[in-house]
Amino acid sequence: MSTEAAIKEKVSYFEELEAIRAELDKCMKCGNCMAVCPVYGAEKLETSVTRSKIAVAEAVLDGQLELDDPQVYEMLFNCLVCKSCMSNCPTQVNFERIMLALRAALVRKNGLPWLKKMIFATLKHPKLFDAGMRIGAAMQPLAFRGEQDGRAMAPRSPFALVGKGMGMDGERLLPSTTTKPLRERMPEVVTVQDATMKVAFFTGDSLNYFYPEAGEDLISVLSANNIEVHIPKEQSCCGTPVLVHGDVATVRSLARKNIDAMDKSGCTYIITGCGSCGNAWQHDYPELMAGDLVYAAKAQYWAERTYDISTFLTRVITMRPPQGRVEQVVTYHDPCHLKKGMRVCSEPRDILKNIPGLTFKEMKAPDACCGSGGSFVLTHYETAASIGKKKADDIAQTGAETVSTGCPACMMQLMDNMHRCGQDKEIVHYISLLAESYRRENEATKKN
Repeated sequence: MSTEAAIKEKVSYFEELEAIRAELDKCMKCGNCMAVCPVYGAEKLETSVTRSKIAVAEAVLDGQLELDDPQVYEMLFNCLVCKSCMSNCPTQVNFERIMLALRAALVRKNGLPWLKKMIFATLKHPKLFDAGMRIGAAMQPLAFRGEQDGRAMAPRSPFALVGKGMGMDGERLLPSTTTKPLRERMPEVVTVQDATMKVAFFTGDSLNYFYPEAGEDLISVLSANNIEVHIPKEQSCCGTPVLVHGDVATVRSLARKNIDAMDKSGCTYIITGCGSCGNAWQHDYPELMAGDLVYAAKAQYWAERTYDISTFLTRVITMRPPQGRVEQVVTYHDPCHLKKGMRVCSEPRDILKNIPGLTFKEMKAPDACCGSGGSFVLTHYETAASIGKKKADDIAQTGAETVSTGCPACMMQLMDNMHRCGQDKEIVHYISLLAESYRRENEATKKN
């Protein structure tokens, strides 16, 4: 069989719900998923746990339940898609695949709700989306008040009253949206003398609009290691927020645009600073593009060349040891997509532990989900808050003054939950601590 024929013959679970039957058959209903499912841990309901959702999926495939039944719908979206159950499953059920297939089938059947449809449509038009983000940034003082030296904001009244049910009350802390995104701050190519390699930095939306300083830190770290950094201007959202809501057509459109942008860069590797973005490149894009005669091979090519910044620094190149002292007590939270998707766990810790002056304290269950799940924190706020409180308590027990992680969405959730628990600790991307060490090293060198 030719390669083209094999591609065409491949049945995708994104198009055909029956394709997940084999995954469903693997489940023994043993309940090991109960021990690690954050939603079940918060709600203590059998309907919350993975094995129950698998039973519902089986009933849908057998025609015993309708996919758009209100109770089925609630079960489908009462899930963080955090992969925790998969890490504790003795038969290795790929529950993420099951959940994404069910949500995609629901969209095929009923379409998207109008609000999601409108939001996702803007993502396919990067200039329109960027304009919307800039307008939102300019107008945010009308709806939010500044907190913590302008680095965060909280809803003003009456917006706080209206948004209370989604956790958008007067106590909610969110990162401020920047009026000057990362990709506008930086040139498309950041050159260095005697560059040993050139890489493409996939910024994603969170680093671009909410945490541009962390993005600048990532670039400065690469520059400090003699790496030329390309930041393709034509890149857009990775599509993860769209994919988890079942809009396969939109995420495929985004994947093609991003692949084209990286192809034009002429770089050797893609570097990410967000677990969700990296997971999209490594796993989602190859599966989404598997039946595409043009993009299947391209998606696989980049999947094999995409690295989280920590893996790139510690496994691909030999990172220049940092010399500047950073006198902080730091703990680390494992983002779900970073550890359970990209399999990145020890690398950020290796970086942190090698920063002079930094004291590392491991928290209890560092890979337990923080409860963000993108929009899950808005649609299921009470459950997300319960999950977040447990994480905040685990952090508090370490005595650390700084919480680091490798996912901007986790940074948002951690900031809000630590604040609500009366612990206003510094929340940073781990790469920012390495960048700070390099900066202090340079400052000390200049003084001498």
